[in-house]
Amino acid sequence: MYTDPSLPLLRRSLRTRLLALLLAAASLATTAGRAAAAAAIRYDVLYLWTDTLDNALDYQEELERLLGPEVGRKLEVVARDDNGQYGVIYDRNGTALSSARVAVRHSLLLKGEEFGEARAIKDQGYHQLYNVCYGLGPNLTTLRQRFGTIYHYLGSEVGKDLYIEKTDSGKFALIYRRRGDRDSTAAVARRHAKLLASKHLTASITKEDNNEEVFGESSYLDDEEETPASAPPVAVANADQAPTAARTPSPALLVAGNLKRPVAGEAGNDTALEQRLEEYIQGLRQNGQVSDDEKTGWLVIDLTKGETLVDINVDSPYQAASMIKPLFALAFFHLVKERRLTYGPKSRRMMAAMIQRSSNTAADWVLKQAGGPQAVQHILHDHYGQIFRETSIVEYIPKNGRTYRNKASAKDYGRFLTALWRKELPYGKELRRLMALPGRDRLYCGTPIPRGCLVYNKTGSTARLCGDMGILAPQAKDGRRYPYVVVGIIEKEHKARDYGSWKMARSNVIRHVSTMVYEKMKESYNLL
Repeated sequence: MYTDPSLPLLRRSLRTRLLALLLAAASLATTAGRAAAAAAIRYDVLYLWTDTLDNALDYQEELERLLGPEVGRKLEVVARDDNGQYGVIYDRNGTALSSARVAVRHSLLLKGEEFGEARAIKDQGYHQLYNVCYGLGPNLTTLRQRFGTIYHYLGSEVGKDLYIEKTDSGKFALIYRRRGDRDSTAAVARRHAKLLASKHLTASITKEDNNEEVFGESSYLDDEEETPASAPPVAVANADQAPTAARTPSPALLVAGNLKRPVAGEAGNDTALEQRLEEYIQGLRQNGQVSDDEKTGWLVIDLTKGETLVDINVDSPYQAASMIKPLFALAFFHLVKERRLTYGPKSRRMMAAMIQRSSNTAADWVLKQAGGPQAVQHILHDHYGQIFRETSIVEYIPKNGRTYRNKASAKDYGRFLTALWRKELPYGKELRRLMALPGRDRLYCGTPIPRGCLVYNKTGSTARLCGDMGILAPQAKDGRRYPYVVVGIIEKEHKARDYGSWKMARSNVIRHVSTMVYEKMKESYNLL
């Protein structure tokens, strides 16, 4: 039988080729499996890991401004599973490639604003935060009434973090913003449900969705606030109706710097508040935590006694940033009082956006309605010159938010806040309502100041300034409120290289000073 001599070679060749095909197929199958597995993993965009929740919340707030509302609504604060750190992420749930592209695009935007870089990370190893929810529906009035019931029944410890939010669907939700993990938050919800059963109220859990806040503790306390015990009644125009007669406010008590009497503690055991504050800032400078090109201004006024407790660098004008926006509102309300403008639904929305959410677009709208920067400057100078002595309003807020030319002194802010508390400003009731709307301040939020403190404030920040000015009215054991003014400004000569980190650190300096002031007031008035 004839056998082709080339057949063994052919068979070996076929076996070799078959083996190669099998190996290639196996390789393709493995690659496809890996690709499928990779495709199954979702990716988010990370901007920051930090040890404290307050730092993450501060960073998130600034990212919302820089990246716009569409991205802002999907920004979340999360907690790592391994070490309890908090992070700020864009909950994108995309592929590795698409999320990396978003991270690169955002990094370019953030770099221009002196922020850190963003990066794509796997959607794993961290968990979302949860809140307790007591009701969801379209009726804001009903939830505001329920807010009061829960505030009194569960106490101010819960009340400080009680909010009414507006959801993406347009409804309202009453929540206790706990920002905890799912299991512990569910345990709190079950406990609250038992406590509220007699009130026919329920409690459940809901994911923290970074919804818009429309009502909070200070809003509720402001509703309850009647004539302050520290000041006599003063007739003011009601924000919901036209005033019966035009009225220029009488000169406000020029508290700032006029009645300064630093009160020392027990002999040999304490120093004046101002001296302790100066020592604190000097220590930060020595440790390099406040740089040589940073100027700070501090003002503290005890509104009950009419005494200035601290005035450090209060006379010279500072960049105003967004702290100037309540002054825009005052000029607008002055024109409403004179019946030259109307305060209707649109202007009410724009005012809230300007004061609560610090919208620059809304601020420019208010400025324009009032006649522009020069007209607003004239109103403040001509009608409220006893208050605004070092204030200069010369520009609209630029689209990039880098407003450096509008200026005001800490003392001007102090005189303004004093007049606001004493009810000497037109439409003061509405202005106080706006300044009491919930938001992240640097005087109360993130401090150990006890719950139940009424707060009216406005923050401001750029890459060269971090500040806050406001009235805090904590309650004493005698049931009265003892209000005081705190103004804190840190102005940098040159732009911060890492604005995000710089702002967080300086915000915490202001919070520390505010805590120092509270402790002093607590000694004076037996505060809670």
